[in-house]
Amino acid sequence: MNTRLPYIGDSRKLLLAFDLGTTYSGISYSVLDPGIAPTIQPVTRYPSLEGTGSNAKIPTVICYDQNGRMTAAGAEAMSENVNDKIEEEEWVRCEKFKLHLRPPAKDAKSDNINQAISPLPPGKDVVTLFADFYAYLFECAKTFIQQTHPSGVTFWSSIEDSIEFILSHPNGWEGRQQEQMRKAVVQGGLVSDDVKNTRVHFVTEGEASLHFCIQKGLSSHVKEGEGIIIVDAGGGTVDISSYTSSLTGDAGKYSFREIAAPFCDFSGSIFVTQHARTHIDAKLKNSKYYDDLGHITECFDKSTKLRFKDSAEPAFVKFGSLRDKDFACDIRSGQLKLKGTDVATFFEPSIISITKAIDAQIAASKRPVSAVFLVGGFAASDWLFQKVQEHTDPLGLTLARPDSHVNKAVADGAVSFYLDHAVTARVSPYNYGVTVCTAFDGLDPEHICRRMQMFLDPSGVRRLGGQYDVILAKDILVSEETEFSRSYSRLVRSLSDLSTITTSIWRYNGEKEHPKWMDLENDKYSILCRITADTSVAAKSLKAQRCSDGTSYYQLNLSVVMLFGMTELKAQLAWVEDGKEKRSPAQVIYD
Repeated sequence: MNTRLPYIGDSRKLLLAFDLGTTYSGISYSVLDPGIAPTIQPVTRYPSLEGTGSNAKIPTVICYDQNGRMTAAGAEAMSENVNDKIEEEEWVRCEKFKLHLRPPAKDAKSDNINQAISPLPPGKDVVTLFADFYAYLFECAKTFIQQTHPSGVTFWSSIEDSIEFILSHPNGWEGRQQEQMRKAVVQGGLVSDDVKNTRVHFVTEGEASLHFCIQKGLSSHVKEGEGIIIVDAGGGTVDISSYTSSLTGDAGKYSFREIAAPFCDFSGSIFVTQHARTHIDAKLKNSKYYDDLGHITECFDKSTKLRFKDSAEPAFVKFGSLRDKDFACDIRSGQLKLKGTDVATFFEPSIISITKAIDAQIAASKRPVSAVFLVGGFAASDWLFQKVQEHTDPLGLTLARPDSHVNKAVADGAVSFYLDHAVTARVSPYNYGVTVCTAFDGLDPEHICRRMQMFLDPSGVRRLGGQYDVILAKDILVSEETEFSRSYSRLVRSLSDLSTITTSIWRYNGEKEHPKWMDLENDKYSILCRITADTSVAAKSLKAQRCSDGTSYYQLNLSVVMLFGMTELKAQLAWVEDGKEKRSPAQVIYD
């Protein structure tokens, strides 16, 4: 039942949500008509899938010819015709490219990811692939809506220039990834550069999944004040988020607050297939079917992996005809036989990762947790559900899979995120701050050991730099209206140096509760973004101040203001000008 209030806008609007997933993608949308309660609809027809019934997803696959021109995408890119083009004309097919956008990391897991995903095509960067695929999804949505809605072509032309887009991304992806996705939407021709900040919105896959679960009746199964965990198990990532609910007083509706920082792990279903490929590679090393390794692995991925549910029974990968056999390698009648215990080991790293993450969320949660909701394409695996349930049952947790198409959970949930706004407070996932200089203290051992780094500021005061000042600590519950700010001063010799102020926002990813000296954990600090403001008017009103040696300097007092309540970081600089607070339309620049 749709319990939303009628849309109160004065003109018709279209919301489009794109869930560009690692293996599959989906589109959902909502038409906002003044005076009518909005509903959420999926796009269920795509090129090359028209005759296969209702499909709410397509493969996240894209092809380019030797000239770098995009030639096919989605289900079309997996057709026999395209296979011929790849063979005869050397087209390049790229899959799982989404993970090339992931935050940089240098560890063993990063190496595993690189092995599991396709390299980028020559001359292409990941933003270009996102742009081309977003453009393809946009055309799919356009065609579907024009063909489905009354007077569809007329309707589309009336709203095309005001469409608002909601893009989903894994938990843990922040401003840098969001900026690249926004750049891709512009490059793909969906919006112009001047409206990219107002018509493009982001939601984490974890939060979108929560909204999907709410639509499927989650609220009726959760008691007020209890904690719940949402596990969005997808192709590449597993996104885990924890929430508690409270009644809003609005017709029995609930609002939700995070009770632990959301978590993302690269342990999705593609890594099960990667482990299977490694096993099959070794098994067929001396077989005439070794050249079919890629095809056999694909057959495992599309069928065997989904059906597997009992480690005591063998699993079969059907890849050929009745004539195909190699008894030494357990191939009979075109089927490769695998031990059920071996197949279970393919799943084991992902299962261990998911259950450990659930435990970590429970430990970090500020409320007792009573239920776990499993969504996403990987959630369709009965073996995964069974093994996670074996872990949650002894903990007294209810494990549930919402009905309907779990593969379109994120796309539907992304639209609901925009419409319903169920999450009112989020937990800060990291520690955020800025670098500062403080007056040198000759009695402080920490200062004394760094005395060689001491310098004189423009006012003649001895100072030490390299210190970190926290604006927002980790694991703080932040409502959408809450601002966090710290006041600082900028001292310069020349007034022109205050016409523009640029400040870097840093992120601390260590374990210290009160980090201070950045040289102690240099690898734990990273620049998140830079904010720039025009302070030329304020600078002109400043009066020169005199040092004891007769030289002059200028001092501008300002504050760094940060808002973390929504899924995007917002930051700006503030200062006093003519007795009133002035805030710049701060420019956020991601490196």
